[in-house]
Amino acid sequence: MTDNWILAADLSDLARRKRKQVVVGDQTVALFLINDRVFALRDVCIHEQRSLSKGAVLNGRVICPGHQWAFDPATGWVEDQERCQPSYDVRVEGGQVYVDPRPKVRIPA
Repeated sequence: MTDNWILAADLSDLARRKRKQVVVGDQTVALFLINDRVFALRDVCIHEQRSLSKGAVLNGRVICPGHQWAFDPATGWVEDQERCQPSYDVRVEGGQVYVDPRPKVRIPA
């Protein structure tokens, strides 16, 4: 675990709409509550620079409102693409959502 965790949101706020835009450090991050787990992706889509927090969640995937790219919320990978949205580690403690401000960017094998 890192000492850099930043309080990003109350879990109760996220539970209402299942997604929420927050600021973590100097980055805008989209939080998603999917199947009782919280995920965090950089909010600005790597494809069309749209806000992912304004998109939808469908079949466990985060759908960008621009061109409907479907992101895996755990890894940031895009279906049928060789691109990856930066993601962040998340932990939930005492009804609070904490995010590690260091993005993870995965590179294709």
